[in-house]
Amino acid sequence: QVQLVESGGGLVQPGGSLRLSCEDSGRGFSIKSMGWYRQAPGKQRELVAVISSGDSTNYADSVKGRFTISRDNAKNTVYLQMNSLKPEDTAVYYCNVIAGLSVYAYEYWGQGIQVTVSS
Repeated sequence: QVQLVESGGGLVQPGGSLRLSCEDSGRGFSIKSMGWYRQAPGKQRELVAVISSGDSTNYADSVKGRFTISRDNAKNTVYLQMNSLKPEDTAVYYCNVIAGLSVYAYEYWGQGIQVTVSS
């Protein structure tokens, strides 16, 4: 019932910017939170940023001050604006959504989108 469509990844030079988008096509659920995780080769998946239904945000220390997460309720879309990108930001980025129905919650993941930071 919920399907996540990710876009905006690609190749960028160090110091450059990218904006990732994730659209939730589901119906019948209310969005509790939306966020982004990433996984580099040989590394564990880690949280990058998350935004709640009340618009509170949390960021990983490694991206704080450089990345900004936001959402558009009308479009059911979450964005990740990535500025001052570094080579260590290179990873596959995954959209994450927690949707609710009554007191129940359901978690969904996107398929992942590649971000490569290289000169």
